[in-house]
Amino acid sequence: MTSLSASLVRGALLSPFKRAGRPDAALPPDRPTRPAASVAPGPLAAYGRICGFTESGALPLTYPHVLAFPDTMRLMTGRAFPLPVLGLVHTWIEIAPHRPVEPTEPLELTVYAQELNPHRRGTEVTMTTEARVAGELVWESRSGYLSRHAPRRPEPDPASTPSAAEAGANLPTATASTAGRPAAASPEELPARAEWSLPGDLGRRYGAVSGDRNPIHLYPLTARLFGFPRAIAHGMWTAARCLAETQDPAAVRTVRIDFRAPVLLPATVTYAADAAGDAFALRGPGDRVHLVGAVNRKG
Repeated sequence: MTSLSASLVRGALLSPFKRAGRPDAALPPDRPTRPAASVAPGPLAAYGRICGFTESGALPLTYPHVLAFPDTMRLMTGRAFPLPVLGLVHTWIEIAPHRPVEPTEPLELTVYAQELNPHRRGTEVTMTTEARVAGELVWESRSGYLSRHAPRRPEPDPASTPSAAEAGANLPTATASTAGRPAAASPEELPARAEWSLPGDLGRRYGAVSGDRNPIHLYPLTARLFGFPRAIAHGMWTAARCLAETQDPAAVRTVRIDFRAPVLLPATVTYAADAAGDAFALRGPGDRVHLVGAVNRKG
């Protein structure tokens, strides 16, 4: 937690000296690795309680991300990282649990910046986290973080622009797994499964458990300094709370969550999902969509 707080301070100090959208921007090649260690039972239990995970024995699907986040922040707030960390928005996460991980297994964690891509609202970086047990890759995730700025609009190269016929040839064709399948329900159409009342101090409580004490999550005053009227819930808390409703976490092959809109605290939100829990969403008043998720199951 101390290292994460130090990274936040360093990121705030260095952000004014960084300019997103530079055409010559390059990502640092560093791959910080945390040596293999078993998970501390006390913090794990506290995390499970605040996120709604049951004590099933295996680590919650999102917990390796939390364990590695101080190293991720240290990389993103370093001098070699091209984007300013202030204002960086977590836009999505993909998680692939290759097998259940027991808390007693010594977990080695590695993080690195995978790629930098233009985005319609700025520049997006993809950060990767990998967890290994005795050299075996047991869990991995990719996360998108958006630095908002006026996007560069280079002139298109006519020689590289495909014709309509060529573009159509690249579209995927229907397969046995998708042909005839009805379209997935929109986030607004998914049936409500639960309603959660989120207290105003949720950001401080989750921050104490995860170590992520970003000011936007703590108090209305500190959130207003960054343009929010009130403190907002951590995106990874909303993701974890929804995944805690997954019927069989051990059956998850991959999961993708896209963060749509912040949750202003306090709040009342609705967890909505299809019957299998493969498609889910978190909605606020007026069907405001905070996140959408999709689970790909094994078998």
